[in-house]
Amino acid sequence: MKNNYFYKKPFLNIYKSSSKVSEVTSQIIYGEKFNIISKNKKWLKIKTSFDNYIGYIKNENYINNLKPTHKVFVLKANIFDKAKRRTKYFLTFASKISIIQENKKFIEFEKNKWIKKTDIKKIDHMEKDYLKILKLFLNTKYVWGGKTYKGIDCSSILQLIFYYNNKFYPRDTKDQIRYSKKNIIRKIFKKGDIIFWKGHVAICINSKKLIHAYGPEKKVLIMPIIKTIDRIEKTTKLIVKKISSVKY
Repeated sequence: MKNNYFYKKPFLNIYKSSSKVSEVTSQIIYGEKFNIISKNKKWLKIKTSFDNYIGYIKNENYINNLKPTHKVFVLKANIFDKAKRRTKYFLTFASKISIIQENKKFIEFEKNKWIKKTDIKKIDHMEKDYLKILKLFLNTKYVWGGKTYKGIDCSSILQLIFYYNNKFYPRDTKDQIRYSKKNIIRKIFKKGDIIFWKGHVAICINSKKLIHAYGPEKKVLIMPIIKTIDRIEKTTKLIVKKISSVKY
């Protein structure tokens, strides 16, 4: 296995097998570190370093040396050219970059690629208010396997809280349920409660409401906790499997 490569484009799909018609299971974002398990001319089989997630990506756009100094703290950071004109490209939330040079308002992270200083934080920044992160994604489209401004799924929006803060947390709901040790029995919910169903997860923002990337509504949204539990049970026959809490 070859170690410590870094992805160098805004984001890329991770597939279940080495085919574009295979299921998209996750995504890799700018500056994310991974190991190469095997490769051929078109495909890499990789294991992501943060969460040990295994899948296939196209064999392109990666380097073996990056020392991130900053990370993106907006939903999407516009990339500008050397004349500071907006391009059509963005870096997504939690992308990790290394500063080449800077001026009063911008930093250069690749040759002729600049982003605003107001869109980034230092690499060791910890965001204690996880609701700030969750609310960045409000109204973002629901996409299975997604974890960017273009689309996100329920387990990814939870994992990104931890990824941003450099704390391990699994990618898929089934693994998140196993990893979350506490099973809180409660009828009155509170901020930070994580509610798990088989194949779905939501995070409580207070005692009455939760936020989640919800497939039937096709987006990230805030909904009443009890009504959501009742709706999921009614439409999918699934009951709450576990209640944990956000801690890092």
